[in-house]
Amino acid sequence: MAGSDNVVVEAEDVPIYVSSLPVPNVQEMVRENPLRVPERYLRTKEEISESEPGYVNPMLPVLDLSLLVDGNAQELDKLDLACKDWGFFQVVNHGAATEVMNMMRAAAIEFFKLPLEEKNKFAMPANDIQGYGHTNVETKDQKLDWSDTLVLAVYPERFRRPQFWPSTPPHFKKAMETYANEIRTVGDKLIGSLATVMGLNKDAMLKLHGELVQGLRLNYYPSCVKPNDVYGISPHSDATIVSILMQDSDTDGLQIRHEGHWVPIKPIPVLDKREVQEHRAQVNDKREEMEDLLCDFHISTR
Repeated sequence: MAGSDNVVVEAEDVPIYVSSLPVPNVQEMVRENPLRVPERYLRTKEEISESEPGYVNPMLPVLDLSLLVDGNAQELDKLDLACKDWGFFQVVNHGAATEVMNMMRAAAIEFFKLPLEEKNKFAMPANDIQGYGHTNVETKDQKLDWSDTLVLAVYPERFRRPQFWPSTPPHFKKAMETYANEIRTVGDKLIGSLATVMGLNKDAMLKLHGELVQGLRLNYYPSCVKPNDVYGISPHSDATIVSILMQDSDTDGLQIRHEGHWVPIKPIPVLDKREVQEHRAQVNDKREEMEDLLCDFHISTR
């Protein structure tokens, strides 16, 4: 996902502990010197050339979740084609309450606006993936993403590590839990529709996967003077079944890989849904406020 200062929320399989080396805090680095972009964040010329978007106005499928839930044959056919051709689609009429999404987004923004010393109270240990910091930094010469991260396990509650849940702002926990519940409902509906497309009973996939694991990953992308030379999030595929994203309507930094090209995804003021397709986040150089929120809801098996 791109944008100057962005917040991203992702759900991860938890608990999976991967050692990650300490790296600088990007938000603080930009605050101290907004004109500096260290070498470890810069992509090579080859990477830049290979990563230019291949489409200007891609016809990304847009599906009506209310029709899918009702078993509308035409909409289910669109879902089938979207999964086969894109592995990604946008959803309207998803049913998630706007006020809940706004409350979660506001709480995330408030957290990232806190002083570094306050955020570091919830710092991610080297052998964990929960907490505030950076994940998947395995070598000292590895290229880094232009972002900072807060990762939290949400459900089942036994996977939570309370010491990593911010106490400021005071409503943070309630906002995240309420949002997670809303998105869980959306996820269940999507999975039921996918089961229907495959000729199964609507609840077959949910039963097949047993206990579902849900987490939140909030990524903050500071503005950058060289937005085309860095990644907010490097290209990657989610190792889970379903992901749900939420974007604001004024930023299109999210890109997905389609037919060998990177396709910019223009947000619509609804919840976006995608499956495990390679994707990345770009950054820009202008906006100074956090105004973008992306939420991934991943389904995994326990």
